[in-house]
Amino acid sequence: MVRAARAAAGCTAPAESQAARRAGTMGSMFRSEEVVLVQLFLPTAAAYTCVSQLGELGLVEFRDLNESVSAFQRRFTVDIRRCEELEKTFTFLEEQVRRAGLALPPPEGRLPAPPPRDLLRIQEETERLAQELRDVHGNHQALRTQLHQLQLHSAVLQQNHGPPPAAAHTDGPSSERTPLLPPRQGPHQDLRVNFVAGAVEPRKAAALERLLWRACRGFLIASFREAERQLEDPLTGEPVTWMTFLISYWGEQIGQKIRKITDCFHCHIFPFLEEEAARHGTLQQLQQQSQELQEVLRETEGFLSQVLGQVQQLLPRGQVQVRKMKAVYLALNQCSVSSTHKCLVAEAWCATQDLPALQQALRESSSEAGVSAVAHRIACRDMPPTLIRTNRFTASFQSIVDAYGVGCYQEVNPAPYTIITFPFLFAVMFGDVGHGLLVFLFALAMVLAENRPAVRTAQNEIWQTFFGGRYLLLLMGLFSVYTGFIYNECFSRATTIFPSGWSVAAMANQSGWSDAFLSQHPLLTLDPNVTGVFLGPYPFGIDPVWSLATNHLSFLNSFKMKMSVILGVTHMAFGVLLGVFNHVHFRQGYRLLLETLPELIFLLGLFGYLVFLVVYKWLCVTVTHAASAPSILIHFINMFLFSSSPTNQPLYSGQEVVQHALVVLALAMVPVLLLGTPLYLLHRWQRSRHSPRPAVGQQDKNEDKAGCMDSPDACEKGWSSDEEKARCPGGEEEAEFAASEVLMHQAIHTIEFCLGCISNTASYLRLWALSLAHAQLSEVLWAMVMRVGLRMCGEVGVVSVALVPVFATFAVMTVAILLVMEGLSAFLHALRLHWVEFQNKFYAGTGYKLSPFTFAIQDE
Repeated sequence: MVRAARAAAGCTAPAESQAARRAGTMGSMFRSEEVVLVQLFLPTAAAYTCVSQLGELGLVEFRDLNESVSAFQRRFTVDIRRCEELEKTFTFLEEQVRRAGLALPPPEGRLPAPPPRDLLRIQEETERLAQELRDVHGNHQALRTQLHQLQLHSAVLQQNHGPPPAAAHTDGPSSERTPLLPPRQGPHQDLRVNFVAGAVEPRKAAALERLLWRACRGFLIASFREAERQLEDPLTGEPVTWMTFLISYWGEQIGQKIRKITDCFHCHIFPFLEEEAARHGTLQQLQQQSQELQEVLRETEGFLSQVLGQVQQLLPRGQVQVRKMKAVYLALNQCSVSSTHKCLVAEAWCATQDLPALQQALRESSSEAGVSAVAHRIACRDMPPTLIRTNRFTASFQSIVDAYGVGCYQEVNPAPYTIITFPFLFAVMFGDVGHGLLVFLFALAMVLAENRPAVRTAQNEIWQTFFGGRYLLLLMGLFSVYTGFIYNECFSRATTIFPSGWSVAAMANQSGWSDAFLSQHPLLTLDPNVTGVFLGPYPFGIDPVWSLATNHLSFLNSFKMKMSVILGVTHMAFGVLLGVFNHVHFRQGYRLLLETLPELIFLLGLFGYLVFLVVYKWLCVTVTHAASAPSILIHFINMFLFSSSPTNQPLYSGQEVVQHALVVLALAMVPVLLLGTPLYLLHRWQRSRHSPRPAVGQQDKNEDKAGCMDSPDACEKGWSSDEEKARCPGGEEEAEFAASEVLMHQAIHTIEFCLGCISNTASYLRLWALSLAHAQLSEVLWAMVMRVGLRMCGEVGVVSVALVPVFATFAVMTVAILLVMEGLSAFLHALRLHWVEFQNKFYAGTGYKLSPFTFAIQDE
């Protein structure tokens, strides 16, 4: 119901309250703020004002104290229904304004929730405008329908439905006196000819004509002609073409059939006089009536515009006020009534640092009632909600974490570390100076234009997604530029910023390459063992000479694969270390020895040792021994098999002993991780069971102290981890310890961690795979588009003209394939590495957000 209240309060909070809410944002980013449960005693006369003020500030989240009471039996249900009826009326008025092609202006200034006595005034004014609008709209619609009938009648009379010119009599004194039908002879000469004239929709004309001919067996003459001009439909306002008809017949029975058939086709039937002069007089009367009716219609439209103008002035303000009022009543329905019926009792979650502001708001709101509202902290056993304040920069990173799961109360928040690790891991897979610079400039443009109303209020969903993550895109582009310099790639081309560390001239001078040798060997090898060929490592990143080498891909494969393993193990170990802060904060020191230490030994003893081998080989194996360098992969496999390979020499002396010891130590950590925590909890439960319990009076005294406003740990002692909750639902001292639940939970955690170390390490190889894929796609796009255009021969002007579509194709494909598709792929993979490989090492994510009762819509 609180969520419904927040949804109903669709208005903007004052800027000063938002600034106050954002104060100390970075101080609470590493861990959620302390949230306590407070009990509010609101005087009945000031309850509405107090809750309204709390809604403006957005400090507390109300708890429903009437869960057992149905929504129809609560105290303020009648007021809520009145607000809902007003909302229905507002919806009707808004629909009428929209149909008139008008727009509602935004509400001006800050609009507080109106006092309850103003609800009747708003309701009367709204109902008056709605009734006027209904009456005027009904009259307007009736006038338009009447005008349409007059115009349609005029169109029927203006049509010439007489016989064709060849059949007309031309020997008479005047063509106007020529009878419509020739005189009849025989027994039926005394029958009178009758006429039926009207209009029908064009799509029904053919069917009407066929049905008339068949039903009347040809005893009629029907003429169908399309109207000369289109008429406006009175309901939709769209121009419609009508088909007019004139039917002449003999006999009353035929006439009845014709009328029934035309009624079935919803035809408009009008009187039709046989004399031309009478028809002309009727037509003049119709035109005069149409002019008079149009004048009345213009006056009606003017009055309708005045009513709609009043609606435009009332509706924006009234909608905001009624929504706030409804939200206040929904919050009051969650309060219980005291035994004396003089005050309302509410319970709410509130951040500790907001308690002074809460007290001040209650005092100011209840000052006119004569009795001040009271708030005090109470003890609770429920886990408090999580409150992490964000700003424009941190909101997108916190959203990434919350999408996995909202953190438990005061659990370590991964968002501050995600600010660095997420863009960096994305950049490892997306490393390119040119591509990263395009992403950076796009995000920078959004950041610079973020305060423009047109940019913030754009309704395009894709644009809103990009705009919400503009700071994330900014860092992703910046880190991609950095890794692009490391890979030395700019749109797949290498750049020479510093002099290369390889010398081709020294190799040519000392190898004696002749012209015949060069003609027979299109590929030449640079040997670093030759003096002067390899001058030293490149100052920053990959040497540009590697872009010319045929083994460029093999070199990058080895480099990026090892880099991925190092980054993955480091990232996972950092996640395990972050769990230390959780255990220390929640005073669970036993977990440091029984969980964190075994996890670190298992992870670093196996995969940390693999990182050590990689770094050791890089540092200790020189160029002269590169050909006989041992294989790290074979060493790592032999480590688990407790074997050795005679062809694969050890990297250092005593390597086999160290490897065997690490494997045994890692395997020994598995039973510690599996049984350590359950045995410790069982021992602690048995010891607490036999220890003397405190006296009842002392226990009540401690509980009273926990309810004071100055007690910082009132809500912190009432909940703990899942293992410590593994008792019977009553939570009594005599409850039996559910060892099976604790053991099952720990077994799942042990299996998940041990197997996850292997699978997660392999999962980080996606950094290597996607980085190579991005580089190869860039190379293919350059080779198949730009290189073809640059190799075109001909005049300079012709080449310049031809390069325009080539570059346009290259730019479009770069944005569509490499930036959008590859960027989305790298983003999703970086997201998975954080959710699965990093956060599951320390982050439970089973909490729930603090959703304060507020009137504000914060668009971060």
